[in-house]
Amino acid sequence: MPENQSSVLKSEFTMKTYTGTLSVLLAGALLFSSCKKDNANGANDTNNTNNDIAETLPAVQTAVTADVNANISGFYKALPARYDSTTKKYPLLIFLHGLGELGNGVSNLPNLLNNAVPRLLNQKKFPAQFTVGGKNFSFIVINPQFKAWPAPADVNSMVNYAIQHYRIDTTRIYVSGLSMGGGATWDYAIAYPNRIAAIVPISGASWPSQAQCGNMASTNLPIWAFHNDDDGTVSSATTKSTVYFTNTFKPTPAAQMTIWPTGGHDAWTKACNPATKECNGMNMYEWMLQYTRTAAK
Repeated sequence: MPENQSSVLKSEFTMKTYTGTLSVLLAGALLFSSCKKDNANGANDTNNTNNDIAETLPAVQTAVTADVNANISGFYKALPARYDSTTKKYPLLIFLHGLGELGNGVSNLPNLLNNAVPRLLNQKKFPAQFTVGGKNFSFIVINPQFKAWPAPADVNSMVNYAIQHYRIDTTRIYVSGLSMGGGATWDYAIAYPNRIAAIVPISGASWPSQAQCGNMASTNLPIWAFHNDDDGTVSSATTKSTVYFTNTFKPTPAAQMTIWPTGGHDAWTKACNPATKECNGMNMYEWMLQYTRTAAK
């Protein structure tokens, strides 16, 4: 990685030195919260009978070169296989990559295929549809490549671009990411908590203050965070403290986390695996689809 990016990461990751004491303090206070359901529904065109047919074929993931903003010049999009046959709006999942996948959005874009959701889509292992509450859902998945560590405005530009170019159910916008992208997920949720229906930060490299966590809690944003306790790159105490701070404001639903004892920095392979069902028998995608954000625009 470029020397300046490496130094920035190392500087920020030195925050883990405080984590031993913090982990002890938080151990007794942190609870895994139960999942709660929001029954609001997005509006779809009901005149097209094709809209009701469940997807059976894998989503089609393709590379897109586009100047979304100064920090994004390309992304992968994955549309449901029958997207062109329908008129309905789809849930949007924005997945944010880690530091090692930074790039120019064109020749570097395939680096995104090494991990997590883009890898599953590339291998045709991402489910074509999910059944939640007796209804079938298929995601539009967008995986942007950032040139530098993303700010919340960068993620928001990607959300805006997706809404402008694809049929998005704006009540069902979800953000997830790994490492740097997990931190960007936290940061985006703090800056734009009314924009999204739920977030899933994984091994997130972000250290919000208690007041910043109050921004998320004030909108009752559903949160499910993942981390490994033996992560030597980004300490699990970052996730523990963020969940703890958020829950001091008593949001509904309470923020929850899954902390696995081992696995190092890579919690995303397990978290993003559709077979991993750690919340009432649901994987992270099914869990997200429980929730809508009626104020999303």
